[in-house]
Amino acid sequence: MTGKTHLTIWDDAACRRLHEATLALLSEVGVEVMYEPAVEQYRAAGCGIDGRRVRFPERLVDEALRSAPREWLLKPRGGDTEPLCLRSGAMYFGTGSDVLYTRDLETGERRRARLADVESQAALCEHLPNIDFVMSMGMPEDVPRELDDIASVAAMMRGTRKPLIVAPRDGTVIARIRAMAELCGEAESFAIYSMPSPPLQHDADALTKVIACAELHVPLIYCPAPNAGATGPRSVAGVVLVANAETLSGFVLHQLVNPGAPFVYGAGGSVMDMRTMTDPYTAPENAAAMHCCCDLARFYGLPSFSYAGDSDSKLLDEQWSADAALTTLFGALSRATLLHDVGYLESGMQGSHESIVLGDELAGYARAFVREAPVNEETLAFDEIRSVGPGGSFLGTKYTRKHYREFWMGDLFDHAVHDRWAAGGELTLKQRVQAKVARLREAPRPFTLSPDQESGLEAILAEVSEHAEERI
Repeated sequence: MTGKTHLTIWDDAACRRLHEATLALLSEVGVEVMYEPAVEQYRAAGCGIDGRRVRFPERLVDEALRSAPREWLLKPRGGDTEPLCLRSGAMYFGTGSDVLYTRDLETGERRRARLADVESQAALCEHLPNIDFVMSMGMPEDVPRELDDIASVAAMMRGTRKPLIVAPRDGTVIARIRAMAELCGEAESFAIYSMPSPPLQHDADALTKVIACAELHVPLIYCPAPNAGATGPRSVAGVVLVANAETLSGFVLHQLVNPGAPFVYGAGGSVMDMRTMTDPYTAPENAAAMHCCCDLARFYGLPSFSYAGDSDSKLLDEQWSADAALTTLFGALSRATLLHDVGYLESGMQGSHESIVLGDELAGYARAFVREAPVNEETLAFDEIRSVGPGGSFLGTKYTRKHYREFWMGDLFDHAVHDRWAAGGELTLKQRVQAKVARLREAPRPFTLSPDQESGLEAILAEVSEHAEERI
């Protein structure tokens, strides 16, 4: 017998009700499609077309759900990292993409992200055992706009061999990204992240990524982001309904282009703060909406993409640690396959080395909390209890020596008595995090790209620059 910690908000009956409402919404209202080749794909498949408005017969959603694979591997480009098996029920943690600002390590100031930050934070992630995949964590200001997304891919490949999730501006560069990944050791080491435009719209940037991923068999994560009270109704179920309609309508196109291409169901749904008119990441209703999306992904049998380890705090302060802890645990309880945005600050506007390191620690804690707790002869330890008896001690037994390392032991949270803590310098959590960042950044990098790989990356970047006018 086994038990595993998890949380379910919507059971199968609730998911079925939401699915039925989604089918009705897609057939009666439909979505706006702002890319003519996609409109023609939908038309050829039998959708109702009225200008850019596309309405869907139920059979197309059913066919897409039947054709999509239920699992596949996202591989590393070397090192000891195991491939990520993307399937419903697996769980992996990673950073986020494209924040505008970072917290400078030397001065502590909030400043615009640069390409060196993208590489440095990816290199940091190479050392962190609970960061399974890497996203850029910065939109570099020191790179021309037509190159900033693909230049960030090259920077990440210089910093880490772990799988990448990439959010290019459009689909025109995806073949080149695959060539970069192959050059650096593994063509199947990245997935692409794309988003529709709420409510119920798909623009050309998003759809070129959908089509290119399907054609090239590159895993696609299609993740909506409707906002309750702004781009979605002011209810959890309502905003999830909009999100599900956006995801499934993009999913249909993806499977029409190439049935069986790998697809990840993106969980998205946020709540407008009506006092500040901002879009916070850590409101409780956000967590509920994204959890419901994960329940839907599980209902469909698809791997999912949700959030963990993020904060609305502007600083590395008490709110930062509280937000990050809550969202990491909520994410783990949702059982999402890919939990991204570990290390985000300022509601997705800022990142930092320190927030990534704390996120790694929290991910380890969450993994320990949700892992299976089997009930069997070994775990019950009946003979051990009988041998020690009433009033005895288990401290020196063979059983304790055998199993003590199975319990989680982090290195950032202090569990010592006061005198030992004081003798160690009375360090705060933030100071311990900063010390670990410094130690890891000073450590030798586990790998470097070869001169041929470096020159190959530069050649691809030059090619993209030369053909920048092709970009949507």
